Amino acid sequence: MPQISTQEFERLPLRVHDFLAGVPLHDVWAIDLPRTRSGITLDEFLRAASACPCTPPTPVRALLNIRLFVGRRLGWDREPAAISWETFATRLTTADRSRSLAPAGTPDGLFRVVYRFENEQLLEVINRTAHAAALSALVETPNAYRFYFGVYVRSVSRFTPVYMTLIDPFRKLVVYPSLLRAVRANWK
Repeated sequence: MPQISTQEFERLPLRVHDFLAGVPLHDVWAIDLPRTRSGITLDEFLRAASACPCTPPTPVRALLNIRLFVGRRLGWDREPAAISWETFATRLTTADRSRSLAPAGTPDGLFRVVYRFENEQLLEVINRTAHAAALSALVETPNAYRFYFGVYVRSVSRFTPVYMTLIDPFRKLVVYPSLLRAVRANWK
């Protein structure tokens, strides 16, 4: 599954570029999906995909279980003190809030929704390892659709860069390719 250049990603007309200005883009991935019909939105796709009883593949579940076990033991998954972080949702404008199809703070697995527009969704997780945001976007091209997945990471401590370096091989070799294969399978 291809990682793409940040330049390609930044050329897209997405709200996230201004919204998360100053938050480092860690990496971005994209996959092309066949065009079955015109006008499919990310929101429509996500609603259809959530109706599918999909289970992550065994290697991803195993890695996630290990990470959650270690996180519980070391206290990584507790949110830092409220005075030391601020949710990205505080950046939402009135127009963003009215355009969002889900309220900010709505739980979505291990994440919380920051915003969900018709073709763009931003989720976040805040804990003692990182303040991360996951962007999903769906762009219709002349012959197909392109699904983008971007990860933004803001440091919460000196441990954040070390933690991200430690998990990068697992994210890039197992987790994200598996996630994008699941997107492709759900699309079909």
